[in-house]
Amino acid sequence: MADSVAQTDRDLDSIRQARTMARRAKAAQTRLAELNQEQIDGIVDAMASAAAAQAGPFARMAVEETGYGLEADKVQKNLFAADTIYRFIRPMRTVGVIARHDDVRVVDIAEPFGVVAAIVPSTNPTSTAIYKLLVCLKARCAVVLSPHPSAVRSIRRVAEVMTEAATAAGAPDGSISCMTTITLEGTQELMRRREVALILATGGLALVRAAYSAGKPAYGVGPGNAPAYVERTADLAKAVADIITGKTFDNGVLCSSENSVVVDEVISGEARREFERQGGYFLSPAEAERLAATLVTADRLPNPELVGRTALEIAGRVDIHVPADTRVLLAPLDGVGREYPLSMEKLCPVLSFYVVADWHEACSRCQEILRYGGMGHTMSIHSQDEQVILEFGLKKSAFRIVVNTPTTLGSIGMTTGLDPSMTLGCGGHGGNITSDNITPRHLLNTKRLAYGIRPARAPVAPAADSPEGPRLPEAPSKPKRGGIDPALLSGRIETFLASRGIAATSEASPPSLAAAPTITPSATAPVPAPPPVTPVASTTAGTSVVPEVDVAVDFVCEDDVRQALRDHRRITVGEGTIITPSAQDLGQQHHVFVQAELPR
Repeated sequence: MADSVAQTDRDLDSIRQARTMARRAKAAQTRLAELNQEQIDGIVDAMASAAAAQAGPFARMAVEETGYGLEADKVQKNLFAADTIYRFIRPMRTVGVIARHDDVRVVDIAEPFGVVAAIVPSTNPTSTAIYKLLVCLKARCAVVLSPHPSAVRSIRRVAEVMTEAATAAGAPDGSISCMTTITLEGTQELMRRREVALILATGGLALVRAAYSAGKPAYGVGPGNAPAYVERTADLAKAVADIITGKTFDNGVLCSSENSVVVDEVISGEARREFERQGGYFLSPAEAERLAATLVTADRLPNPELVGRTALEIAGRVDIHVPADTRVLLAPLDGVGREYPLSMEKLCPVLSFYVVADWHEACSRCQEILRYGGMGHTMSIHSQDEQVILEFGLKKSAFRIVVNTPTTLGSIGMTTGLDPSMTLGCGGHGGNITSDNITPRHLLNTKRLAYGIRPARAPVAPAADSPEGPRLPEAPSKPKRGGIDPALLSGRIETFLASRGIAATSEASPPSLAAAPTITPSATAPVPAPPPVTPVASTTAGTSVVPEVDVAVDFVCEDDVRQALRDHRRITVGEGTIITPSAQDLGQQHHVFVQAELPR
């Protein structure tokens, strides 16, 4: 009973803390969003410098608190976040105009997403905290960290160091907060708070699902279960070295670390010998069964007591005798799924090992492995055959397919050209909103100024008896060699001359082109702005008359508009009036046209 009451009190404390910090972050967000690029960059510079200086102490604290991984590798990850990621994001523009697309006349303007709820895991606590604080502040987003309960002390220490540096550089108070009383209820409350605009979640599958069900935009990353395919043309020694490097880096706690090896049969014997030469130990079926019974829980999750431990420690825990130089344990398997527990993500230096006939069978096997807990995440291929490499890129359901490099380091951009990041989206395959490596760009909304570059056109009405509905206008046909029909030309000339007060000739004697008066509109002459006047219609026989408002002319050209401007009058037009494009532009510019009233 006492334990239940204590837990209830702890839940309430966590919920109260989440509410307080969310409100505080929202107040800071308003001021943070007003800072200019120089001010934001100065804050990020100070934070990165402070974190890099503490990379060693942060790593030591993380190992001591969680028991996961290796201190030296955690130092490298901390520096990756505080230096490599920092140098990648430093040149980014995240304030004001961030891009101009002159060819289409569009201007991109950055706007911060808002307060971020950042969930930090126990497997990579300090490096993930450094990364998330840097990308959030770079995007002008206030952030509240929710640490994993087993890594609160080390994550809080990162937040303290980087907050002090940010504040000294001009960050508003409350820009960075870190919860210290952590319960599931408190974390859920933080994610649901109306002050929170975005969730950036890294952790177990249950946590990521909770993030996506909080009713907010969320970037969540779950399990990896990355396969590594060694194709027959691979540089075998290098391939094995890359796989062991990736699997043993920080004792395999990164979600993108290798979990399975898939090898072509023709090189399988040589591959086994190369693994053994470089510190691999192949388990017997009985040893693999014993290891699976301890490593894999009833919920099909890695046993936390073995996560992030060395191969020697794990072997000792399950009473398996291995050579002193053993770096990884390999379990030969025939299938993937619940009947093969070691085919899942293991988060420690244990690899499943598969032999396939060729790359076609390897495609199917890798797809099975990805479906068993790694959809959309990461895989690697070791090969010199560019066609096979491309086939894997086209067909595999992983959004990071790294080539001839460790999956662990290649996926985060440490050994590849991918965007450096500690949060890796798994796209639609993995139930994520993006397949990208998450950077400050993903924490920005982009406003766009878009200038008109094409005229608006009225829709074309369908024919009255047409069952097909509206049609696009047909392209004009090519003029015939004989020119314009003489009768049509004569009618147009008569209409034009009549609009100028010039009497038309008889039907028997159509006017010749030579007899038509020459009209040369002045394109450059200044045009006086028309004062308010009574609308006037077209002239008849050289005299102007004041029309009724609903009397409209049939045809208007540019010269008609210029003449109306000189006479300080307006032109009444109706639905049937034909207006040339140049007349339309000039008339609208000077408000010359008056719309005729419709008959009642």
